[in-house]
Amino acid sequence: MINGKQILAIIPARGGSKGLPHKNIKDLYGKPLIAWSIEAAVKSKYIDRVIVSTDDEEIAQVAQKFGAEIPFMRPEELASDDSKTMDVVLHCINYFEETGEKNDIIVLLEPTSPLRETLDVDEAIENLVETQDSESIVGISRVENTHPAFLVKLENKFLRPYLFNEFKILRRQEIDELYFYEGSLYISYADSLKNRKNFYHEKALGYIVPKWKSFEVDDITDFKIIEALLKAKLNGELL
Repeated sequence: MINGKQILAIIPARGGSKGLPHKNIKDLYGKPLIAWSIEAAVKSKYIDRVIVSTDDEEIAQVAQKFGAEIPFMRPEELASDDSKTMDVVLHCINYFEETGEKNDIIVLLEPTSPLRETLDVDEAIENLVETQDSESIVGISRVENTHPAFLVKLENKFLRPYLFNEFKILRRQEIDELYFYEGSLYISYADSLKNRKNFYHEKALGYIVPKWKSFEVDDITDFKIIEALLKAKLNGELL
């Protein structure tokens, strides 16, 4: 709780995963992938409840082992390949409201971003609450090698500049600093979520994370990269 506001953390973890089967409970540097996100939320000094929304009994058992609640099993219609995370979040909000529990702030933590830390979650919550007129805050990271100023396209096999009418060689000091949505955290006032059904809008803040925290698990290549990063982090080689 912060400033009298009740905070609910939601970790969505569907059983089916085609890119990397059973990825949510796959061992990642000594613990299941989902455990990294659960622990980041459980250790928060502001989050009041941590729940996992899942349709999978095995995921539910693992989640409870690491400190998350499973107040319900996710309905089948919200557990398909086409299901939207926002629908899962709204289902959670509505579930608790129907049981008489009002949550003021919702923290969405995708289990595929295990490099995010409790410090990030708490700082983002503080930024949201302390910034007047803000309604949400999302994780962003600085665009580096894929900055659009460096992109080209192919036309009949020949290179063509993407942004400009001519080829330009630019130094990094000459281009705008841009950021991308990196997916490690999404936080919003519950009322805003119910109205907008989106974390992204003109009242959204950005919480900047370093490049190494922005990696997400989509396939085995990502998994191996993140495993190496976790090892470096726990050895004190990343800050």
